[in-house]
Amino acid sequence: MNYYSTQITNLIDELRRLPGIGSKSAQRLAFHIINMPEEHVHHLAQTLVTAREKIRYCKYCCTLTDSEVCPICASTKRDHSTIMVVEHTQDLAAYEKTGQYHGVYHVLQGTLAPSLGKGPDDIRFKELEERLKNPEVKELILATNSSLDGEATAMYITKKVKPLGIKVTRIASGVPIGGELEYIDEVTLSRALDGRVEL
Repeated sequence: MNYYSTQITNLIDELRRLPGIGSKSAQRLAFHIINMPEEHVHHLAQTLVTAREKIRYCKYCCTLTDSEVCPICASTKRDHSTIMVVEHTQDLAAYEKTGQYHGVYHVLQGTLAPSLGKGPDDIRFKELEERLKNPEVKELILATNSSLDGEATAMYITKKVKPLGIKVTRIASGVPIGGELEYIDEVTLSRALDGRVEL
């Protein structure tokens, strides 16, 4: 039985499509939005549309940004000889919060997942290969998650990069198996980075 009007039900259904939002959360959000001042609702809607239209991939590291080059890649204060490879922009943000890493990043925007038919062409691996042609690059830190797909991705990249003579390291334990980097505290991430091992 439908308790709400069509418009409320449609709003709840759309909010439920968002990751991590269940039925109750969707209802709470829907009623919060309905009770917001109209100008705030318009501002929220416009912010969503603008973000979707303007946000793109950095031409170097492939993180999400609203300019051609992200602030980290554009910074002359970063060590461009060290590249940390992460799965998603949220993982980059998690490492930035530690304040311990001063190199640059490469965001794969996913992992290899052979069981799902996801190969190297489905992630930002070609862009990484292009960056590694720069003789300035001395070390590649693999900071993919400790999941099966994350480990497979790290092994694949290692196999491809080692012959280039670039030092390849993997973040150390301290990051739990199956753990998602964006949910791990800064101290654990710092220890994992400090204790990385060469592959």
